Amino acid sequence: MRIGIVTFPGSLDDVDAARAVRVAGGEPVRLWHGDESVHGVDAVILPGGFSYGDYLRCGAIARFSPIMAEVIRLAGPPDATSPGLPVLGICNGFQVLCESHLLPGALVRNDHRKFVCRDQRLRIERTTTTWTSEYAHGEEIVVPLKNGEGGFVADDATLDRLEGEGRVVARYLGGNPNGSYRDVAGVSNASGTVVGLMPHPEHAVEPMFGPGTDGLRFFTSALAAVLSA
Repeated sequence: MRIGIVTFPGSLDDVDAARAVRVAGGEPVRLWHGDESVHGVDAVILPGGFSYGDYLRCGAIARFSPIMAEVIRLAGPPDATSPGLPVLGICNGFQVLCESHLLPGALVRNDHRKFVCRDQRLRIERTTTTWTSEYAHGEEIVVPLKNGEGGFVADDATLDRLEGEGRVVARYLGGNPNGSYRDVAGVSNASGTVVGLMPHPEHAVEPMFGPGTDGLRFFTSALAAVLSA
């Protein structure tokens, strides 16, 4: 199974995401922001970091990278019920997905105006996505969180729709770290193929490195989904 990892200028966690794919049993494929093709990969990960230095807004420039035109085309409209290319956006990747309108809402500066870096408890709310199928509904996990602009915001109508359609993927537990509305840590598109997550599962895939291995199933879930397709 080939999962592409996109590197933008300023990406920090692309190597970590590639290692997570490898640990999960997949083949990571390095993709460059200037590519106009995803080279036939089975899924794509947009990693964390500070793409283009977070100028303008986080993810606002990366959204116009040549490769994103192809990712947007292959992923399909956010409200489509038929599955498109599976895409996982982590931290800055989540911001890119929102800027690309593949996911609703936006990520804004943390409400306390400080960068946060800690091991974060989450509750998995949706297990019918490409990236979370190997978790149990309501399962609590711990993965690292590190962001300065991680507050998920949307209007009430959008939040109600996400809640009503079961598209909230994960919520923060043990205190809201960044002011995200309704403690939302991650959301998905309608079909569950595109997921944005502010915390970093790729930093929790190996024993003795990070808080544990709770993040590994984001990647094994994707491999299982591709195999069963």
